[in-house]
Amino acid sequence: MGKLTTKGVQKLVRESKPGMTNDGDGLYLKIGKGGGASWIYRFRWNSKLRDMGLGSFANTSLSEAREMASEQRKLVKQGIDPLAAREQKTEIEAGPVTFTHCAARYIQSHRRSWRNAKHARQWVSTLKTYVRPVIGNLPVEEVTTQDILKILTPIWTVKNETAKRVQGRIENVLDFAAAHEYRDPVNPARWRGHLDKLLAKPSRIQKVSHHPAMPYEQVAAFMDLIQRYSSMSSKALQFLILTATRTSEVLNAEWHEVDIAKKTWRIPAERMKANREHRVPLSSQAMDLLLCLPRVKGNNHIFPGMKAGRSLSNMSLLQFMRGLGYGTNGEQGNYVPHGFRSSFRDWTGEVTSYPRDVAEMALAHTIENKVEAAYRRGDLFEKRRAMMQEWANFVIPARKSGLFGLDLKSLNKNR
Repeated sequence: MGKLTTKGVQKLVRESKPGMTNDGDGLYLKIGKGGGASWIYRFRWNSKLRDMGLGSFANTSLSEAREMASEQRKLVKQGIDPLAAREQKTEIEAGPVTFTHCAARYIQSHRRSWRNAKHARQWVSTLKTYVRPVIGNLPVEEVTTQDILKILTPIWTVKNETAKRVQGRIENVLDFAAAHEYRDPVNPARWRGHLDKLLAKPSRIQKVSHHPAMPYEQVAAFMDLIQRYSSMSSKALQFLILTATRTSEVLNAEWHEVDIAKKTWRIPAERMKANREHRVPLSSQAMDLLLCLPRVKGNNHIFPGMKAGRSLSNMSLLQFMRGLGYGTNGEQGNYVPHGFRSSFRDWTGEVTSYPRDVAEMALAHTIENKVEAAYRRGDLFEKRRAMMQEWANFVIPARKSGLFGLDLKSLNKNR
């Protein structure tokens, strides 16, 4: 059945036959047992179908119902429950705007610009744990500096990194509230020129915790060890070491990102910590590893997991190393996968003559000096290619790789 027309709707209402008539895209005309007619928007939320009333037929035209349904579809696409959003709006209109209401609206407004769902969950979790018990139900216009200090002081020295995030999130929510004229523009959670006068500087109290890194002299022996394993976790860990990339970048890698002919892996910006595309030159050893990996039908991940269409889990590489005796309190050492980036960096600084910026570019580190960042245009790709090949030769000497010299064309045909 096609879309409804105004005449068609009027006919259905006159006939008063109970039931639901679909207009498309989730909009329905519902005729009740008593003959009453109303508009319903039906959507799926958390794998369950839910109905949302959009008004009676007598007070809402077909075009108005379609417009309202369209607004609700947009919310669903943004990851927002339309029913919850309407309930929240009703609560706000019914009384003073609380900090919790404002925080929820801020998250809804910004979550599409955040890199992943995990970031949104972290926002909710920190505000629920540290902020809501103190100012959650307080009208946002009444939040003061003393309230902010009551939240931050207990955790400022013991959980400074978390406390700094909480401070920044409160500051953003209160700026959001001021922009909507719910409170005075003066922000009691502002750091610069306000809280920095009341709390110790994070740099003075934060303890820098680096990922335990295996000494670069031991990496070749470690690579020789893990090459004896045929598991996908072993292959992924080898690739991580050869490319000096992050765990998430490797586990989420897909075949379309790799240019076999140019021996290059392009990691898209949305998967990079700096939110900028990163080109990785692939050494002969990295290419040999890739070309021997199986392709799984329906799964474009280079390192597929057990579940259909999914990659290896985030813990797979860490668990693999733990099985070999590494990790926290491990008998072989407390080294973790991410630490191999430091192993690589130490090797470039102590063994090679490559400039610092070439190594930093290989690690996709952000240039903190704004002048230097503006001046540098390229990504030193060819210099990095030579460096990454030397690194590969260091951790997997040619004599230990029986794949060098493979016919790439014949391998590609067989994949």
